[in-house]
Amino acid sequence: MELRITRRTPIVLAIVGALSASSFALLRPETSGASSHREAPLISGDPRNDNTDLYAFVSPDKPDTVTLVANWIPFEEPTGGPNFYTFDTRSRYNIKIDNDGDAKPDVVYQWTFRDEDRRGNATFLYNNGQVTSIDDENLLFRQHYTLKKFTHRGVVTLVRDGIVAPSDVGEASMPDYARLRAQSVASLPHGGRSFAGQADDPFFLDLRVFDLLYGGDLSEVGNDTLKGYNVHSIALQVPKDELALRNDARRNPVVGIWSTTDKWSPSGYKQVSRLGNPLVNEVVVPAGLKDAFNSISPDKDAKIAAVVKRVTHPELPQLIEGIYKIPAPRTPRNDLVEIFLTGIAKAAGPIKADLNSQILNRDADHRAFRPSEMLRLNMAVPPAQNPNRLGVLAGDLQGFPNGRRLGDDVIDISIQAVEGAAQAGKLVDALAAGDKVDANDKPFEQRFPYVPLPSSAAVNQR
Repeated sequence: MELRITRRTPIVLAIVGALSASSFALLRPETSGASSHREAPLISGDPRNDNTDLYAFVSPDKPDTVTLVANWIPFEEPTGGPNFYTFDTRSRYNIKIDNDGDAKPDVVYQWTFRDEDRRGNATFLYNNGQVTSIDDENLLFRQHYTLKKFTHRGVVTLVRDGIVAPSDVGEASMPDYARLRAQSVASLPHGGRSFAGQADDPFFLDLRVFDLLYGGDLSEVGNDTLKGYNVHSIALQVPKDELALRNDARRNPVVGIWSTTDKWSPSGYKQVSRLGNPLVNEVVVPAGLKDAFNSISPDKDAKIAAVVKRVTHPELPQLIEGIYKIPAPRTPRNDLVEIFLTGIAKAAGPIKADLNSQILNRDADHRAFRPSEMLRLNMAVPPAQNPNRLGVLAGDLQGFPNGRRLGDDVIDISIQAVEGAAQAGKLVDALAAGDKVDANDKPFEQRFPYVPLPSSAAVNQR
């Protein structure tokens, strides 16, 4: 499906004008925030509010719906009891949708949590016997959640007193954890579903990329750093029209998505975490700007010249050239502007495809379009029969950077993208092997919420 748009020149001029603006004042860290796997200084000390990954894809078994998944709490050691991992009851967890391209949320799904702790002074145990159902009296600690949907029409409560799937204590305590998870899935109006609970971390990569890019000679590859660790997941499945501009996914199939955490402070709730595209804060934003970048909203991105320059003149290709002698692509990198800030459309930049920019929506006001960092998804692209882990770069248009599926190899895709593969239309052969971690260690589920069941075995084993 190729969507056509008009008024190409005004769109291009608006993008160029917005990206040339500068306002360093916007980067003052009014709050303490960052996101992804410990990649920013402040959030590394606040894991319950650390948003590790965001996924968005057309549901493979229900293609009239979209599934959104956001994860928190990196590096959960499965046997880390007796106080297992929980969502923060003093925070608000959000997934936000921009469907008209102005970089402001049009739909917000918000989860808040409360504890039910029946241990008191009687025991230190999480459970005092085998847990066979989500409401088993032997489960002494559980969390509940409320899910609200915010739109321009107002606020609707979708779930009242939903139950969070517990941390997986182990086979003796929870012999059928899959049953507990299934019981924790809540039904929503109009055929949607919601889930909150523990899962195996679906992100797979070798984090030794930070040791001089895999040891300086590609010798440090092939080890899934996140193998065995869990996260806490929030997942949502909703009909496409609920996300689309004017509730019409046929005319307006492209949405932008990001997730945030708002933490309570004496002066009120403040955003401490923000995540759209994977790896942006890890390998695009410099260390001195990470915390502040994650405290702002996407509509401010285009005014931050210091961050925009890190997209148009990225650091990673220079590092690759210095270490591996692979020439860095010429700058400015307008192809990366499309991937990270505008979405991919023929009218937006050098990538000759109409894929996932909100300017492709027929009812969008192109004059209000604003470049911004978010994960963009074209809901009109159907699920791939044979998904390719390299996504769009391998011709699989349902994959990253058109949204993000659980199985998309975003490390290998991102390295190829910064080396110019999207613009050249072919992979960089010298880096084609990537980090040699091509799949998650645990299988994904075939139905909602799709994330793998959590690990219950210790990461460190003899």
